[in-house]
Amino acid sequence: MKEVQRVFTVNGKPFYPLGGQADNASGYNSDESETAFKAMQLIDGNTLEIPVYWEILEPEESKFDFSSVDSLIAKGRRYGIKLILLWFGSWFCGTMNFVPKWVKTNPDRFQRIISSTGNDLWQLSPHCQANLEADKRAFTALCKHLKEKDSADQTVIGLQIQNEQGMVGTDRDYSPEAQEDFDSPVPAKLLSSMKAAGKGQVYDAWQEAGGKKSGSWPEIFGWRAAEFISAWGIAKYMDAAAEGGKAVYDIPMFVNVWLNSYPEWCLPGEAYPSGSAQSRTLDIYKWFTPHIDIVAPDIYVTDSSNYRRLCADYSRDDNPLFLPEGVKEVTDGGKSSQICDIFHAIADYNLIGFCFFGVEYLAKPDGSLRPEFQTLADNMKCISSAIPLLLKYQGTGKIHAVAQEEFMEAKGIDLDGFMGIVQFAGAPAPRIYKSWRQPPDETLFKEQPFNPNRGRGLIIQASRNEFYLVGVNYCLRLRQKPPKNQPIAPQFVSDRLSTILTPYISVDEGHFDRNGKYVADRRRNGGQVGFGIWVEPENGVIRVITSD
Repeated sequence: MKEVQRVFTVNGKPFYPLGGQADNASGYNSDESETAFKAMQLIDGNTLEIPVYWEILEPEESKFDFSSVDSLIAKGRRYGIKLILLWFGSWFCGTMNFVPKWVKTNPDRFQRIISSTGNDLWQLSPHCQANLEADKRAFTALCKHLKEKDSADQTVIGLQIQNEQGMVGTDRDYSPEAQEDFDSPVPAKLLSSMKAAGKGQVYDAWQEAGGKKSGSWPEIFGWRAAEFISAWGIAKYMDAAAEGGKAVYDIPMFVNVWLNSYPEWCLPGEAYPSGSAQSRTLDIYKWFTPHIDIVAPDIYVTDSSNYRRLCADYSRDDNPLFLPEGVKEVTDGGKSSQICDIFHAIADYNLIGFCFFGVEYLAKPDGSLRPEFQTLADNMKCISSAIPLLLKYQGTGKIHAVAQEEFMEAKGIDLDGFMGIVQFAGAPAPRIYKSWRQPPDETLFKEQPFNPNRGRGLIIQASRNEFYLVGVNYCLRLRQKPPKNQPIAPQFVSDRLSTILTPYISVDEGHFDRNGKYVADRRRNGGQVGFGIWVEPENGVIRVITSD
């Protein structure tokens, strides 16, 4: 049993954000943002992530324009969509592209990062107090406005501070102020935090460098010093802004991370921003950002093993897993195993929310869903329908992921009191009778045609005899486990006979209402349950009550 931190709430109740992020490369107008809201309706999403740009919010110093924010809030209320606003302030993908003109054109006051060759970079230095004060003032003004405008309705449920922060093209800031910090003793708080932890990648780097009790950054951390001091400086910078914002409006805040997908190969500032909250530097962020609720990875990797590694790194007792940005899923008709990864994140790593990037791309000009995104829409529909179950059963061990790997025909699953097998289309099987929506093949034991759309979803065992199923293209068959210490004689039973399966008291297709109560829409029986329980998105949430 693991307690899951529900960071996002609405009216004091846990909320599971599920949706997409607007394409944010350029400033949007009202019509363009409307496209994002409409696209959300295609996937049963409840949350839209969308930017607030510092250069638009504060075009002149200390003169704020909140009209774009107010427009987003109004649209959110009209469409019934919650918002997570992304603060594009000092950092956007390692650059300062969205800071106001009066900041960009005054480098003497708003100092920039200096590379090892002495060149100014298009990035604000986290070691410059004027940079922090300007960003903090604007971010605090945004929070104050949100409290006045939206605290009663809670259309905005969270804020992302900066966007993929860090230094690109250099491992650290070589300005005189930054160099002075680099040559100074490592802060006592960092040393004491490492000692108290006694483990972790920061601790390991310290030990590899000799485990000195005091010293400068390179003396304490060796060749990792540049990345670690950059993480320390940026983390403190962002936390100071968060502290200012939370002082006026206590709303969930998180930072997102441009990841180093190959830590065995890539160097900081090269393939990923140095000083960002990588797995290697995550401890530093957690020690120095007490006002930030979540460090959230943007996962774009396409291999499942790397995906799960990153989920494990960011799912910690002090950091619930939230994925604010990710790939829209592969558009290959569901053949890639990547479409299954999100279900592992939910079941195995207690994912508390998910958004994918570029929600506008889902829709055709006529407003309908582009067929290449059907796999994504199916995933989102299944997860959305199961949100009441996720809020109740995550962390209990009762949620199991269904994920069809390459060449997999079936998968055994261990359940409380039951043995289960999940079967995927394409395996040798008896007559498959899903429902009246999918007429059966009347030939028994025929090899079913291969279905490239991988089976995937969730199985939630609420109690010994109560199961809930959501997903795509799989069938669950159950039989009771033999009594303990009681041998049973093996027997050959033809697969055409359903007597080897556990009998069902009831099997229903249904949904959860606004109060989280299950509503049965259609009863299954007879041949539609005799060979197992088939699961497809159009079936909604299937509830199975078994008999002992």
